[in-house]
Amino acid sequence: MSWHYLLPCFFGGVFLANAVPHVVSGMMGRPFQSPFAKPPGQGLSSSTVNVLWGFFNLVVGYWLACRVGDFHLRETGDVAALGLGGLLISLFSARHFGRFHGGNAPERR
Repeated sequence: MSWHYLLPCFFGGVFLANAVPHVVSGMMGRPFQSPFAKPPGQGLSSSTVNVLWGFFNLVVGYWLACRVGDFHLRETGDVAALGLGGLLISLFSARHFGRFHGGNAPERR
């Protein structure tokens, strides 16, 4: 299998992982950053907007991984591509949103 067949799985993982903080924050009734806030990605969006944005990310992630791509849970390459996409967006989000929520503060001893 050529590597370009794994791209939809990779980006599916990106969208699926990105759905988690939006859906969770929205379900908890907490505002969170979204592309619809002002300024985008920095300001806070309502919990309802975050649930909708998170659900959209779930749909796109599923569509990319399972409809555009041919994701199989027992195929190591598919799982690795999906997991790598999820890991990279998670690390990016931790650094980016950590600035707003204290997640990038150095540990004190």
